[in-house]
Amino acid sequence: MRLKPQEVDAITRAAREVFAPGTAVFLFGSRADDGRRGGDIDLLIETRQPMTPAELVEQRTRFVSRLYRALDEQRIDIVITAQEQQDPRPVVAAARRTGILLAQI
Repeated sequence: MRLKPQEVDAITRAAREVFAPGTAVFLFGSRADDGRRGGDIDLLIETRQPMTPAELVEQRTRFVSRLYRALDEQRIDIVITAQEQQDPRPVVAAARRTGILLAQI
């Protein structure tokens, strides 16, 4: 995993401030692979309950704004889904298969 401890702490702190208990945060993509270089920070956020589109936008915006302040506006991609919900997006399947758990809120 190619994140600094302070980056993991910032992600965990932001997730605790924004998302409900039971939420899991996973790192996936190039930063999850020690053999690769560069790349943005790809995060999968799995919430316990599905959210309405308005709730998704509001919580994603709050989370991203906290991360940008803490991580100096690094490139961050965030995918949000519910834990028990089928999600047809290929990116969700890949993140679930290869992701590294960063935080369990």
